[in-house]
Amino acid sequence: MPVFDMIETYMVKTLNFPPSTALRLTTRTIYVALTMLIGICIPFFGSLLGFLGGFAFAPTTYFLPCIIWLKLKRPKKYGLSWTINWISIVIGVLLMTLSPIGALRNIILSAKNYQFFS
Repeated sequence: MPVFDMIETYMVKTLNFPPSTALRLTTRTIYVALTMLIGICIPFFGSLLGFLGGFAFAPTTYFLPCIIWLKLKRPKKYGLSWTINWISIVIGVLLMTLSPIGALRNIILSAKNYQFFS
């Protein structure tokens, strides 16, 4: 993975650590532990992921590939492939609009009674 490779390359070249399996295991474990700690410390992390994922995940997964495919292949209008792609586009746009709305609602409802680190 690029992040791990970048960290390990920095540690070997700049900090003069010998490249080994122990270095890989240690750096990857520390990286995962730090990201887990950040995820735990950020309140409403799950809802925040749903909010941001609605903007990023739905377009790149559901409707942008379908739009690109329709532009490149130009299938017969109202054919099976054309219809399935348009259904996926509509579902993707609905997910892109409803997911952030639901996540934002969940954040607002949870924030009313939330106390940090309690």
